[in-house]
Amino acid sequence: MHNQDVFLEQTLLEEGRVTTEQLEEARNYGIEHQVDLVDALISTEAINGRDIALAKAGICEAPFIDLDQYEACFANTQLVPRAVAERYCLFPLFKIDTVLTLAMDDPLNLEAMDQARQFAKCEVDSVLCDREQLRPLISRAYRLTQTHSTVQESEVVADGEPMNDNSQPVVAAVNQLLADAVDIMASDVHINPDEHELRLRYRVDGVLQEKQGPPLSMHAGIVQRLKVMAHLDLTQTRRPQDGKFRFHHGSAAIDVRMSTLPTVCGENVVLRLLTNAEVILNFHELGVPSKMSTELEELMDRPYGMILVTGPTGCGKTTTLYTVLNRLNEPSRNIMTIEDPVEIRLPYLRQIQVHSEIGLTFASALRAIVRQDPDVILVGEIRDNETATIALQAALTGHLVLATLHTNDAPGAVARLRDYNLPAFVINSAVLAVVAQRLVRRLCRHCVMPDSIDDILRHRFGLDEQDAKEFQRGKGCPQCGHTGYRGRLGLYELLKFSQPIQTLVEQGGSTKKIRERAIREGMRQMWEDGLEKARLGQTSLHEVAKVAAVMEVADVQRDELRKSA
Repeated sequence: MHNQDVFLEQTLLEEGRVTTEQLEEARNYGIEHQVDLVDALISTEAINGRDIALAKAGICEAPFIDLDQYEACFANTQLVPRAVAERYCLFPLFKIDTVLTLAMDDPLNLEAMDQARQFAKCEVDSVLCDREQLRPLISRAYRLTQTHSTVQESEVVADGEPMNDNSQPVVAAVNQLLADAVDIMASDVHINPDEHELRLRYRVDGVLQEKQGPPLSMHAGIVQRLKVMAHLDLTQTRRPQDGKFRFHHGSAAIDVRMSTLPTVCGENVVLRLLTNAEVILNFHELGVPSKMSTELEELMDRPYGMILVTGPTGCGKTTTLYTVLNRLNEPSRNIMTIEDPVEIRLPYLRQIQVHSEIGLTFASALRAIVRQDPDVILVGEIRDNETATIALQAALTGHLVLATLHTNDAPGAVARLRDYNLPAFVINSAVLAVVAQRLVRRLCRHCVMPDSIDDILRHRFGLDEQDAKEFQRGKGCPQCGHTGYRGRLGLYELLKFSQPIQTLVEQGGSTKKIRERAIREGMRQMWEDGLEKARLGQTSLHEVAKVAAVMEVADVQRDELRKSA
């Protein structure tokens, strides 16, 4: 046993961080699995890596740095070879003047510091870091930035791809950025070339976050690699292309939509990571209020009619519809869907992918579907008069139809259907209800704290000073990427086509009048749903204010259009 291990054991025992029994178990584990004391203690869950690092910092009299609180410069990987970094578990953290500071697992390792000094050709200093943070940092940084790599094996393999030589740095970089996207639950990856650098951004919980990525010199190779995975034309760089592929990360299979677009600085790439069936939630987990859940359950039991879900792109409409389908899905029902693209797959469902280039549009597919004896039909999006007409006819002839529209709120769906020249009596006869929704970010439960609401926000929501003390915000921590938010939930409103609402539709009533009538009948608007969720500490009032602002702008635009007409 090394002297440092002896000192570490004594320190952990004296500080009460581990027991004698835990140490003995760790020693036996280390002998059996041929690992050192630190890895053995972590593997046997006797203590976490951070506490070990703090104890070692005291022994070594070295400063401790929490890497989760620090943005390491990946460009420094050029100073120390990957083989040295991995062998000695060190990372070139930052360089000030002529001194390079190394993040190390063992700051007393003089051989490691001497090796780093020779390659960096400058003086070196050291700080102690948690081994569990240091190893992933080394792996990610070198895989994304090294022009020559020693990667042995890739975690990410595209379906249908021959086994490539994964020692190539470009393959390693692509694998790493895809794996990172899955790990941080990103919905999109943006690879944006600028004049002097390559920018890498991930959309997490609806917000783009810039991360350190590969150097600009790797841009062309990364695009080529992604094109190979998506079966795109490698020779074409001057026109947009779209493709898709599936890759495996650990035990998970993730579908990706890829879009390329030529810009003055090179091809811009956006990757959309698509969820799969195992992430389908129930209404409660989506954030649907209990009263609305009950009302939706009743509507879903109707044998025919149309339920519309409205909102902008990316607001979770597909997730809501598939939550409904999951509830309805059973062998006794024939459920058919028309989508562009098919994002979630479920057993029993007959799912159709739109292919406009061969004439398989929403309208043509819908005509064919009604001859397939369906009980439930999902129309991914009503985009034109033809699709709208066929969908409403299907809802009138014994089918339960689920569909989406792009409108700002539930009452606005009536105006959109009128835009498709549908008669009022058809709308009234077919439509059962309209659900409108938006997504807001959930507060991170690890760093939630009381929020201070300014006077402008307080007056906007009609809150008194006491009410304003009920709200919370996220301070920011490593678990949420220092954003204060982790995950998203929906804000909803439900417009049911009651007799008074149908009368207004028949009379050509405006969206504003329909909304006012619905509110009198008990419809709770999205911002009110958000206010309630903010009071419960599920989201922040600032997130709700964004939705409220959108609704106010939409009201102003509708009023201006009505006046001009």
